[in-house]
Amino acid sequence: QVQLVESGGGLVQPGGSLRLSCAASGFTFSNYVMGWYRQAPGKERELVASITPNGGSTNYADSVKGRFTISRDNAKNTTVYLQMSSLKPEDTGVYYCNRKNYQLNWGQGTQVTVSS
Repeated sequence: QVQLVESGGGLVQPGGSLRLSCAASGFTFSNYVMGWYRQAPGKERELVASITPNGGSTNYADSVKGRFTISRDNAKNTTVYLQMSSLKPEDTGVYYCNRKNYQLNWGQGTQVTVSS
């Protein structure tokens, strides 16, 4: 069964950090570019970070560059991570992972709220 399960969100103060995880199963994880997406209230879902199949190359939206780091574990856990630091209120939203191309059905996402 193909599945994407996100976790690690929460409420954090501005300037704080969070690490999101996405456990993938049911497909050959190491074959695909993976991405983290977010959907802010009232806005469309946007891609914030992506990582190539072997983890050798990453890309970030300008809004998160220098603050977020995407990584992946192909060997053991088939998981993609998003380390978020220096969080801002505008980072608030529901965060999802998915294949960048040939997208799967979206998981439930994980809520990130940045507020004092």
